[in-house]
Amino acid sequence: MARTSFAQLLVTQLRDLGVERIYGVVGDSLNPIVDAVRTTEGIEWIHVRNEEAGAFAAGAEARLTGKLAVCAGSCGPGNTHMIQGLYDAHRDGAPVLAIASHIPSGSIGTGFFQETHPEALFQECSHFCELVNSGDHGTTMLHIAVQTAIAKQGVSVLVLPGDIADQEVDDGPWTRDLATDMGRVQPAPGPVGRLAELIDEAGTVTLFTGAGVRGAREEVLELADRVKAPIGHAFGGKEWMQYDNPYDVGMSGLLGYGACYEAMHEADLVILLGTDFPYTEFLPGHGSSKNPPKIVQIDADASRLGRRIPLDLAVHGDVALTLQAVMPLLTSSKSHRFLHRMLKSHHKALTGVVSAYTKNVERMKPIHPEFVAATLDDLAADDAVFTVDTGMCNVWGARYITPNGRRRVFGSWHHGTMANALPQAIGASLAYPDRQVISMSGDGGLGMLMGELLTVKLHQLNAKILVFNNSSLGMVKLEMLVEGLPDHGTDHEDVDYAAIAHGVGIPSVRITDPKKLRKDLEKALATDGPMLIDVVTDPDALSMPPKVTAQQIRGFATASTKIVLGGGVGRMIDMAASNVRNLPR
Repeated sequence: MARTSFAQLLVTQLRDLGVERIYGVVGDSLNPIVDAVRTTEGIEWIHVRNEEAGAFAAGAEARLTGKLAVCAGSCGPGNTHMIQGLYDAHRDGAPVLAIASHIPSGSIGTGFFQETHPEALFQECSHFCELVNSGDHGTTMLHIAVQTAIAKQGVSVLVLPGDIADQEVDDGPWTRDLATDMGRVQPAPGPVGRLAELIDEAGTVTLFTGAGVRGAREEVLELADRVKAPIGHAFGGKEWMQYDNPYDVGMSGLLGYGACYEAMHEADLVILLGTDFPYTEFLPGHGSSKNPPKIVQIDADASRLGRRIPLDLAVHGDVALTLQAVMPLLTSSKSHRFLHRMLKSHHKALTGVVSAYTKNVERMKPIHPEFVAATLDDLAADDAVFTVDTGMCNVWGARYITPNGRRRVFGSWHHGTMANALPQAIGASLAYPDRQVISMSGDGGLGMLMGELLTVKLHQLNAKILVFNNSSLGMVKLEMLVEGLPDHGTDHEDVDYAAIAHGVGIPSVRITDPKKLRKDLEKALATDGPMLIDVVTDPDALSMPPKVTAQQIRGFATASTKIVLGGGVGRMIDMAASNVRNLPR
């Protein structure tokens, strides 16, 4: 049998598994991998300016395609840079293989130049992280790493010393079959029967949905219709449940809006569907009122059941399969009264805040970010991919970008790191070069990984980078104000990001006049290839969650700042109004 280097075998087998690119920065211990990519058709090396961005890009590609994506970092600082992006991918369930190149194997443990211990460093942000000790050992480790990333939907790390990457191994075919078509978790009959009993016993029911309802939309709507339940969602459930939903009552949490909080706290029974929502202060807990609702949680990952709040029933199962199993068991009928009241409350809540961004908005300078987001939502393609920076961009994405079943909207939902949007847009643009990809970047996030503009230019990516440029860390300012602290260190000098983009060869536009926003934004979005859109926005346009505590109110009074307490809600108000109009009189 012919012999080849382990690096060549690794690259060839990744290519044969459908991997089309590896994100990273070339260098020293990675050279055998990079050279193997150079000589292998069907796979390419995507040069980024920071390995952190490479990990973010791989995570975005994996989330959009559902397939394995790969990033790499050279020994020491090269692979330690990846950790932020790997944490993000791992916590959001993206199947990513990270190749953490290492110092020469014979020098490990000697304090050699650039020595770290990646097999220990990456443990917390991966399902699998092992050191390859020989070329033959590497063939087994590669299989386990790939299968684990796919099966557990997260990160695997292969720690590979450069000299071992050069070792010769048998140039054989991929002999270990991979399971890539994952099965679904069928719930046990006992919990399903108890779930039916709880639903029948409850006078009123509210459904709260997360990312785990992907693939279960029809079942959730069917249950809501059967039990006359309002449907709320976390940010992770927005793109799957908000659109064309006659039972929608909005979103809860720090970015929330509408009647979702009210619907959860006033129901007799709350069913958490495919959500690992972490903000327990927004969830109805036992002891939060004289008659707290009963809580049921359904999730395909049993480790998530009950880890946020105490449950009356935990159901381990795929959301769609569980709802399919419980529907035939339901016997009681429900009144429309609770659902109709929540829909009316939702509409009223949205109507009450919408004027915050509509009244004279085309004459207000600096431009209101709500106006920017609402205009973007109107102009963007029906199948656009939006990547959203952590911070106030999360608020604008949550409240203004309208899902429709074809658009994708995601950010650093679980890790909450800054600077995620631009590198995620890189991965999205490479995965779908003919699709409109829009990075909703805050100026703080863009400034942190601004070097990735060079990556966008190098690869001529069809990415539109919209910068909400308010010269402020808006979310941090808000955090300070609600604690009664004067904001400090959050405001900075104005930066002309359009000029910076122009300097690196990316077409750009700087928008300061709200009257020109729509025309300039429409033209920029229609431009082929990369484009940076620098919109100067109001730093005082902040947003508050749907439930505000007395302490937070005192904090605002103490800080004496100008705040938009509700923010706007874009086209969601139209859907809410339609739902109310359709109620029987």
